[in-house]
Amino acid sequence: MTVNNVTIEEVLAALSKVQEPELHKDLVSLNMIKDLSINGSDVKFTIVLTTPACPLKGKIEKDARDAVMAVGGVKNVEIVLDSNVPSDGRNRGNLSVQAKNVVAIASGKGGVGKSTVSVNVAVSLAQAGAKVGLLDADIYGPNIPTMMGVEKLPAFNDNKIIPADAYGVKLMSIGFLVKPGQPLIWRGPMLHSAIRQFLSDVAWGDLDYLIIDLPPGTGDAQLSLAQSIPISGGVIVTTPQAVSLEDASRGLYMFKQLEIPVLGVIENMSFLELPDGQIMEIFGSGGGEALANEAQAEFFGKIPLSSDVRVGGDTGEPIVISQPNSKAAEALIHISKLIAAKLSMAALNRDSAIQLEIVE
Repeated sequence: MTVNNVTIEEVLAALSKVQEPELHKDLVSLNMIKDLSINGSDVKFTIVLTTPACPLKGKIEKDARDAVMAVGGVKNVEIVLDSNVPSDGRNRGNLSVQAKNVVAIASGKGGVGKSTVSVNVAVSLAQAGAKVGLLDADIYGPNIPTMMGVEKLPAFNDNKIIPADAYGVKLMSIGFLVKPGQPLIWRGPMLHSAIRQFLSDVAWGDLDYLIIDLPPGTGDAQLSLAQSIPISGGVIVTTPQAVSLEDASRGLYMFKQLEIPVLGVIENMSFLELPDGQIMEIFGSGGGEALANEAQAEFFGKIPLSSDVRVGGDTGEPIVISQPNSKAAEALIHISKLIAAKLSMAALNRDSAIQLEIVE
């Protein structure tokens, strides 16, 4: 079809030279171009990203626009950005949670901000447009309800537990089912049963991402989850100090023993920025990056120490909502995009490997 000497073939040829920066393949072969139409000298098409939280979508859009504008006869380019999150391909059977990707966030010890990271990553992904669930698997210290500002669950429906909803995230926690301050003195079988129930009896629906906030350590909860649901990948949260790193390394190698891919390492409470702009490294420096290098995992970045993060957790308004332009929020939003991108790359590389195997 030719309109004013601009053809669909010419436009596709131009777009076939535009690379997806992380997958290192062009937009056309990745089937990311949809609804291409030409009206005179005007070209319109949709770019279907692999995640709404794509960290490089601005670059992809600019490169695509520049490529099409270079086609002779084109005077205007309209681009619509859409997304379709790829599945990791793992079979999750009859579980009520039909999640394309399941991410376990862990630490070797308590007090490093693992739940803070879990909450803000989940909310960031939801704010970007993804369908997100957040499971508080810290049976002994459930604080996700407080950090998300939710006190109770909705009423049951058709014998299913309806997850709470906050900031566009579906969430479930044992904290909704016990009295405040009531300790849970459970052995392994009871804990395993509770985790299974959270996965099979909660009406999660279809999710792009299920974020699981694991308890600290390497005990029953981690083993129960690994046995109950296939996990796309794990993320380790640590602080720079030596004691935290030692414990975090145990969590990291726990993932490897359970054959859960390690997506990356996050260093929390990395530094304190003083009013005069100076940086104070209260807990040391470089530990998270060193741990990532040792494990041959990606280092997702540093989150600064900020009282506003603590306030957000106490008041039920995560920092990415209350102060999205703060340095801590920007770090957390960036980390959520890196996690989403890593998951998409793993899923698409897996699909490519399967197709190659079929061809061969």
